[in-house]
Amino acid sequence: MPEQLVFAMEVTLNGLMAGVLYALVALGFVLIYKASGIFNYAQGVMALFAAMTLVGIMNGQVPFSHVINAIFGGHITHFGWTVPSFVAIVLTVGVMIILAWMVQHFVMRHLVGQEPIILFMATIGLAYFLEGVADLMWGSEIKTLDVGLPQGINLWIDETTYQIFDYGFFIDNLDIVATIIAALLVMGLVAFAQYTKQGRAMRAVADDHQAALSVGISLNFIWVLVWSVAGFVALVAGIMWGTKSGVQFSLSLIALKALPVLMLGGFTSIPGAIVGGLIIGVGEKLFEFMIGPLVGGATENWFAYVLALLFLVFRPQGLFGEKIIERV
Repeated sequence: MPEQLVFAMEVTLNGLMAGVLYALVALGFVLIYKASGIFNYAQGVMALFAAMTLVGIMNGQVPFSHVINAIFGGHITHFGWTVPSFVAIVLTVGVMIILAWMVQHFVMRHLVGQEPIILFMATIGLAYFLEGVADLMWGSEIKTLDVGLPQGINLWIDETTYQIFDYGFFIDNLDIVATIIAALLVMGLVAFAQYTKQGRAMRAVADDHQAALSVGISLNFIWVLVWSVAGFVALVAGIMWGTKSGVQFSLSLIALKALPVLMLGGFTSIPGAIVGGLIIGVGEKLFEFMIGPLVGGATENWFAYVLALLFLVFRPQGLFGEKIIERV
C-alpha cells in the first residue's frame, strides 16, 4: 500500500508540473482573446518560431541561408560566432515584438469589425505562414536547445530519488525549474494586468473597445502590446518544451493540448487557464495510472478532450469564464 501511495504521489506531482506548462501555453490564447476577441490558432506556432529563432541566434546561424545559397550558389550557413543564452533570449524577445507589430499592422488591423470566424481563419493562415517562414529561416531539422536550465535528477539532493516511506520517486529537475519559472511568469502577468497603467488599459479594451477609445486608449498600441506579451509567453513555452523534447515542428502541436485547458478554465480568465492546466495535467496522469492498465493504456491522448467535451455540454463557459447572454 505505501508503495502504491508513493507512486500516486509521484504521478500527481508530475501531473501538476505538466499542468503548469499547459497553462503557460493557454495563457497566450487568453491574453489575445481577452483584448481583441481573437482565438489565436497560431499560438503554438509562435512558440515553435520563437524557439527556432532562439536556437538560430545562439548558434550564429545565418537566417534564410538555404534560400541564399540556392539563389547565389554559396555555402554560407553560420556567421562563425555563438551568442550567450541571455543575449540570445533578449534578441529573440525583440524579434517577437517586431512580429507582433507586423501581425497587427499587416493583418489584424485590416480585419477590425469582421466576424469571429474570419479572424479565426486569419490566425490559421498566420500559423501556416509562420511555419513556412521558420522553415526557410532556420531549416527543418530537429535542433537541441540548451539555455543552461538544469536537467536530470540531481538538482538539490545527492540521491537519484526523493525518499518517502522508504520508497523513492523520480522528479525531473527540468520539470521543477519549468514549474517555478511558469509560476513566476503567471504571477508577473497577473500583477501586470492588475497594477500597471498598460495592464489596466488592456483590461479596459477587453471590456469595451468603444469605451476604451473614448478615454483616449490606443487600440493599436494595446493590441501590439498584447501580441508582444503573447509572443513572450510563447518564447518561454518554446524554451521549456524545446529543452525537454528538442525544437522540432511537432512543437507547434502543444497548442492542441491548450484547447481543453481553455474549455475548462474559460477563454477570458487568466486564473482559469492556470486552474484548467492543473486539472488537465493531474487528471490525465492519474487517469492513466488508475484506468490506463484496464483499457490498454494511451489514455493521455484523449482524456483531456473527453473532459473538455463534458464541460462543453454542462458548463460551456468553463469554470471561470463569463456567461454570455444574447438578447434578440
